[in-house]
Amino acid sequence: QVQLVESGAGSVQAGGSLRLSCAASGRSFSIYTMAWFRQAPGKEREFVAHISWYGSRTDYADSVKGRFTISRDNVKNTVSLQMNNLKAEDTAVYYCAATLLRATAVTREYNYWGQGTQVTVSS
Repeated sequence: QVQLVESGAGSVQAGGSLRLSCAASGRSFSIYTMAWFRQAPGKEREFVAHISWYGSRTDYADSVKGRFTISRDNVKNTVSLQMNNLKAEDTAVYYCAATLLRATAVTREYNYWGQGTQVTVSS
C-alpha cells in the first residue's frame, strides 16, 4: 500500500509555470506506475500524464504535450509534474495517483490517490 501527498498548489498568469510534487510513503514505491490526473469544476477527472516504474516510459494527454513533464525519483519516493506555458484551461485540482498495473491512462485502474492540489491559471 502507498500513501500520496501532493504539494505545489498555486495561482499563476497564463504563460507561467508551476511545479507539483507528490510524496509517497509505504513500501516498494518503484514498482508503482505513477500518474497525474486533474479535475476542473463540473468536469470528470481526466488523465494528464503517467510514468513507468523506473521512468523509462512516459505518456501525456494531447492537451499538455510539449508543455508538461512528469518525472520521478525512486530514492526520494517522489513524482513531479513540471507545468510550463500554463493556460486558463489548465485550471483544476491536480491529483497524484498510483497503480501496480503497467502504464495506463484509465482513472479506475489507479488504486491510490492523493488529496489533490489546486492549480489556478488566470488569463
